[in-house]
Amino acid sequence: MTTEATPEETPVGRLAGILEKPLVRLTVPALVTLIALVVLHDLSAHVKWTDIQSDIAATSWKVMFFALCWTAFSFLSLSFYDVFAVQSVAGGKVPLPVAGLAGASGYAVSNCLGFSYITGTAIRYRIYASLGLDLGRVAGVIATSWVAFWMGLILILGLLLTLHPDGVSKIMPIGETTETVIGMSLLAGLGALFVWLSSGGRRLAYGGFGFNLPGGKLASLLTVAAVGDLFGASMALYVLMPDDLGVGYPYFFTIYVAAIAVGILSHAPGGIGVFEATLMAGLGASGRSDVIAALLLYRIVYTFLPFAIASLSIAAASALTQRHRIGGAAVWVYRAIRPIVPMVAAGIAAVAGVILLVSGALPASSRNLGVLREVLPLSFVEASHLAGSAVGVLLLLVSRGLFRKLYRAWIVAMLLMVAGFVASLTKGLDMHEALSLLGTIALLAMFRGAFYRVSGASIFRLNIPWLVSVMALLLVIFWIGLFSYSHVEYQNALWWEFAWNGDASRFLRSSLVVAVILGVVAVNSLFGREIPTPTRTEIPEVVERLVMECEDTESQISLTGDKQFLISDDATAFLAYADTGNALITKGEPVGDEKAGQQLIWQLREQADREGKLCAFYSVSTKYLPTFLDLGLSILKIGEVARVPLTNFSLDGKPRKRFRQARNRAAREGYVFEIIPKEDLAPVLPELRAISDHWLARKAGEEKGFALGGFDEDYLSYFDHAVLRDETGKIMAFANLFQGGNKSELSLDLMRYEPDSPSFVMDALFAEMMSWGAAQGFHWFSLGAAPFSGIENRQLASLWNRIGGFVYEHGEQFYHFEGLRSFKQKFDPEWSPNYLASPGGLAAPRILYEVNILISGGLRGLTK
Repeated sequence: MTTEATPEETPVGRLAGILEKPLVRLTVPALVTLIALVVLHDLSAHVKWTDIQSDIAATSWKVMFFALCWTAFSFLSLSFYDVFAVQSVAGGKVPLPVAGLAGASGYAVSNCLGFSYITGTAIRYRIYASLGLDLGRVAGVIATSWVAFWMGLILILGLLLTLHPDGVSKIMPIGETTETVIGMSLLAGLGALFVWLSSGGRRLAYGGFGFNLPGGKLASLLTVAAVGDLFGASMALYVLMPDDLGVGYPYFFTIYVAAIAVGILSHAPGGIGVFEATLMAGLGASGRSDVIAALLLYRIVYTFLPFAIASLSIAAASALTQRHRIGGAAVWVYRAIRPIVPMVAAGIAAVAGVILLVSGALPASSRNLGVLREVLPLSFVEASHLAGSAVGVLLLLVSRGLFRKLYRAWIVAMLLMVAGFVASLTKGLDMHEALSLLGTIALLAMFRGAFYRVSGASIFRLNIPWLVSVMALLLVIFWIGLFSYSHVEYQNALWWEFAWNGDASRFLRSSLVVAVILGVVAVNSLFGREIPTPTRTEIPEVVERLVMECEDTESQISLTGDKQFLISDDATAFLAYADTGNALITKGEPVGDEKAGQQLIWQLREQADREGKLCAFYSVSTKYLPTFLDLGLSILKIGEVARVPLTNFSLDGKPRKRFRQARNRAAREGYVFEIIPKEDLAPVLPELRAISDHWLARKAGEEKGFALGGFDEDYLSYFDHAVLRDETGKIMAFANLFQGGNKSELSLDLMRYEPDSPSFVMDALFAEMMSWGAAQGFHWFSLGAAPFSGIENRQLASLWNRIGGFVYEHGEQFYHFEGLRSFKQKFDPEWSPNYLASPGGLAAPRILYEVNILISGGLRGLTK
């Protein structure tokens, strides 16, 4: 309705729009990665790739066995994070083997792909949610595991600082007394925490979520698990380090923890490159090929091997459990692995892409090239090298589509890996690479059933975290290429050198291709969002009928022509929604039969899931709240709707003095109120359009949509119109009337006037419409919504309520929230809550921004 005259999400939409393109989130991690690579380049400036290969070959199987044992010990400890955390937060709700699987799998994936809050955390959330844990308890399990890690770290650092082992003092340039005080303070604080937890009944709550904290016994077990994790992970690398490195384990451990922290800050997958640079700098291992070899082996043993095992295990379990009958323990296994599959598949595709890219950055085998020379022309080999690198970066990009369960992404990934397999053979007869790609093709084929979403969105459009991750990873791979050809002096002629031994030239050209592909995708992802252009759709007859029968006049906004419809099979209900490209959003709730409406809500939610989009229900009442909760949606109050009872309605009284005086003055000056039936509207439409155009020109705005109607003749032809004519018969103001079935409710949408008309015209028209509605026997007059009205901004309220309350209190510079409510309050209306049902967390502001796009066309339209 024009009395709303604003998208409720105005300030939040602005904030969400700004956060859509935060360059800081791109710049800082990329800068950290770039600095680390510069440091790594300086530290390894005099190292040759052939030396690293020799050091890797010289590593004994005994050392590798110990590294594998420590890796297994670390991941066993990691699994106990979740085992103990589940007992504390959700005792008896999750089988302990499943909790262990969730913990180990989550860390195996996040260690390889990075972004633990997207990958590892998402895996654990989906596993626990599939077993019936609500969001609060899942957050409790994850938070408890994270706190356990820090308790273990504090315990180890506290002991190191207190006991002064040899070497630690080199890192911290402080006296022994200060070091002892810091160490004992850490241990004392940890001890106090254990005593506090041991008293029992401790609970942590914030923002509407809460969970029980572990008791003293479980906290101790969690700390032991964290110590085992950190000790095992660091020892897996320590045993691989050369014997003559000259540092003790305490010193090494401290540097190891610092390298992990910097790697997390970089957002590079697994901190690759950044972790290595920090560790080499801290250990003083400049120019040592054996240290770089140890770091590469550590990546294989601790990062890629667990990920491969997790992927194979999940693939095997997925294949075994895809049966019509699943019973006993297999039910747990199936429910546990099903949410993991898309993330693991995304990781497999990303690893395949990394293999192709790294292969393209390293020199090819001269013997293999000699064989190819006999059967293939040089131009074909050169093209294959470029194709292999292009396929590699495309696999990295398409992995997000796999993460989103998009069927098209699965198809494209399979085709890309087939192309990569061919390229591996034709660019250098790399059999190991070709076989690994065959393996990834087989694994991805086993995951086929997990990709069921059909989306119109581009599978190569990345969000900020994925874009940062891919950029950081490609920087590392580019450095690998520079390192491999550090002995080749750069010159412009290298770009145009085509020769069988021109590996450096091929690397430069493939790097350019990769950079161009990434640049196009980055620009498209950051700035390529297309605002949907509203196109009028044909209104089905069943929708017209149900709208006119509905007692709620808000349903008549469905006739604007900018929405799509879901109609029940028996034609007793429909649901109006719009597709923003990112989300399916309804305007209001289903119209018609309630049971049929419930099915339509589920149907829209399932459609959004198939298309990989968000699903939300905007501006709904309490009628379908149980169904929205069953869908797992969060219910957020976005304002209140004012309705004036028309039974015994009168303009008498002080609050309505303004409207009474306006009506009386209009009558004295010869103004006449008239209702033009919709059948007689056509002759006056040109006059109404002129008024509307003048009104819009004065407002310097554009027509709205979705929740508000614009001047569209097809739309207006559905309604009777209230007009106010001056003494000459000229129409000075008009409004289209929404009339609910059974005369339940009267309302309006488009209300416009000649800008040069007297100031009392709009108030007079408003008073006449309400008086006419009362005389016609209507029961209510709807004044529309007051955005953010009625939201409690209290200390113990939810985070959303506090944000909404703050916007209502301090958002006058954007829109007169308080003034609008005060205007409607003069009619002494009855207020009813207005809700948004949407996915929780950060999805809510995203949905509000999408609604803003539908109503105002984004920030540009909102500014106008």
